[in-house]
Amino acid sequence: MLLAELKVLWNQVLDDLETEDRIAWIAYFDGRLVSLESNHLLLDFSDAEKFADGHDYRDVRIRKRAAIERAIFRVTGEQITILPA
Repeated sequence: MLLAELKVLWNQVLDDLETEDRIAWIAYFDGRLVSLESNHLLLDFSDAEKFADGHDYRDVRIRKRAAIERAIFRVTGEQITILPA
């Protein structure tokens, strides 16, 4: 799968994730897809940190990574691993 293809499906992935785990959805909804190589996805969360009162869900994203990976699989049929940010 190409990064551009995943970007087109990303809102569907997030919608699917929200039905399974709203906390995971909150932690991942503001991630920007940066790169996808060898089924390893890199997300950028710098937008969440640009304001003084920004939020940091890094620990939640680590704990909930499997949930987003399952949502990606359900929507795309691809086993994609989220790289640590």
